[in-house]
Amino acid sequence: MIPLDRTFDALYGLEVLEYDDERIRAQVPVRDEIKQAMGLVHGGVFASIAESITSLATAMAVIPEGRMAQGLSNQTSFLRPITEGTIHAEARRRHRGRTTWVWEVDLSDDHGRLCALVRMTIAVRDLPGAATA
Repeated sequence: MIPLDRTFDALYGLEVLEYDDERIRAQVPVRDEIKQAMGLVHGGVFASIAESITSLATAMAVIPEGRMAQGLSNQTSFLRPITEGTIHAEARRRHRGRTTWVWEVDLSDDHGRLCALVRMTIAVRDLPGAATA
């Protein structure tokens, strides 16, 4: 697994629980530092979780092929706020193409209520200096 300890993800507290190339689950404990002024988890945290976990799961599958993964599109719909507890994230891969992967991410609260829904498109490109087929 790619280490997250010295990354942006470590700043907001991302914890990856399990992953493969079709599904990834993660969580983020809610604390004051990730809330906006009104006491709600900042929307950017939801978008960051989705982009990070889908990029990570894609990267783990394509790096052995000499490829890399990076976020291309992030469409986040906010459905209900989270103010405490833990943000739970589960992403399911919907499309695995040669140059793009598409994921759907559900972000929920401790009560299992859907709080945000994200569609992520991940670009898959050759690693710099990698031999192309």
